[in-house]
Amino acid sequence: MTLDEFFRIGTTVTLGSHTFEPEAIKAFARKYDPQIFHIDEEAAKKSVLGGLCASGWHTAATWMKLNLENRMDAEVAAWSGPGPVPEFGPSPGFKNLKWLKPVYAGQTITFTRTALSHRPIASRPGWRLLALRSEAFDSTGDKVLEFESAVLVKVE
Repeated sequence: MTLDEFFRIGTTVTLGSHTFEPEAIKAFARKYDPQIFHIDEEAAKKSVLGGLCASGWHTAATWMKLNLENRMDAEVAAWSGPGPVPEFGPSPGFKNLKWLKPVYAGQTITFTRTALSHRPIASRPGWRLLALRSEAFDSTGDKVLEFESAVLVKVE
């Protein structure tokens, strides 16, 4: 098995779906993003968004949760390449985060990840930088979230 096969370069992986329930939206928002359209259903109806919707940070955090659950499944899969099973490390960050459409209470969102490329890290022998496209879609197929991210992977 090559690293390209292990990382599934060019293949979009569905991480799973999540329904954003009103109480969970409000609980997250009260703790992390207490804007009125995230915490008060009546006030949200009168807001520019027209209804209770999840914080973009809530949507992004849900992507991360599902990504980690999916990644752990992949790590236990049989590795037939040379050397030890690649070990996922931390992320050096993300860029181009876009919340393209509100995620309203009751909506089910499907999250995906596409591995784009990987390269060695000169300052960290044995490690590679895996570049990802991260997205989320509503039930009509409209994209609601996108960002580019990366993760460090130990391969030796």
